[in-house]
Amino acid sequence: MTATIPTNHTDPINAQILAVSEDRLQGFHSEPFQEIARLSGVDLSVVLERVRAMLEAGVIRRVRQTLNSTKLAHGALVAWKVDPTRLDETFDFMFREDPFSGHVVTRSTDREVSGSDYKLWTTLKVPLGESLEHHAEVLKKITGAHDYLLLPAKGIFALGVGHVRRTIIEPGDRAAEPAHMIHTDAVDLSPREWEVVLALKEELKPEEIRPDVWTERAQQAGVSRQEFEEIAKNLQTKKLLGRFSTFLEHVKPSATGERVTRFNGLFHWAVPPGQEMRAGGEVGRHTCMTHCYWREGGPRFANVNIMGVIHGQERDRVLSHKAAIDAHLAEEGINVTYTNVFWGGRSEIKPSEISPKIYRVWHAAHAGK
Repeated sequence: MTATIPTNHTDPINAQILAVSEDRLQGFHSEPFQEIARLSGVDLSVVLERVRAMLEAGVIRRVRQTLNSTKLAHGALVAWKVDPTRLDETFDFMFREDPFSGHVVTRSTDREVSGSDYKLWTTLKVPLGESLEHHAEVLKKITGAHDYLLLPAKGIFALGVGHVRRTIIEPGDRAAEPAHMIHTDAVDLSPREWEVVLALKEELKPEEIRPDVWTERAQQAGVSRQEFEEIAKNLQTKKLLGRFSTFLEHVKPSATGERVTRFNGLFHWAVPPGQEMRAGGEVGRHTCMTHCYWREGGPRFANVNIMGVIHGQERDRVLSHKAAIDAHLAEEGINVTYTNVFWGGRSEIKPSEISPKIYRVWHAAHAGK
């Protein structure tokens, strides 16, 4: 009789693996699962077995090499004002029909505040040379949305989603130094580099959870394994690669009813002009932050300019993390003129497409709609 492989993220061995595999493998690794085994202290055969089982069970949503796609595509967070009666319909279109919209989330506020009538939030990317505004206008026309606001990132201070590791983080826990801001300047790639990027970024299928991850991907890109690794390492030098990561399904419950997180808050802070890099560095150094960006909200969002996301099992715990950050900003002499939280509701996540070819095909198919 074959023993059942545990797939819950709370299983001690799975948690030991996930504490590494979610967000500790930065950049490109020739043998990513061997590195996960080394850092977690779990045998390679067990790492492969458990990750494959969790992926097949839907506990892990996807396994992939992430990109710093802000350097490979034009991107923005988008706040949408839609008719309440069409919110679900618009949500479904953005998630199912638009490959360039990634995160799709409904959000609400505890009270009526600046921007609280923007109930749908998405991330949007378009290939370099294309227009975010044009794509958003097409989406607005198709869905009947009333309005939208593009919120491109001017700088990134935190980008990592280690949900398992973050369960033991206390409010106020932070790095020894402020977070360094990553700039979002675009980088041009050669056709050969693009082939490797497109092969790198695709999700791993369960049968690809094995010691040799990249040989078949090199064949897909039309290059040798050696050249594939050389190009990948060069992409890393250009700061185009994020991390090799297992992404947990952190919104929906597992088959056993367990949830990785129950609450997520998109927090807004407004600081005086000229203080954005300093404030973002101080917010982003807090280890509870899964995302932290410099984005200009403008008058529709009370001129906020620092935005960040915190996840947690308890609402009050999320707010305690926020309170600790607010107190730290005050201690650092950073004047916050306004702050608020937009709570996440319905949520779906997929990687945003960045292929120029797919972009052209999609717009040809939706022309005139």
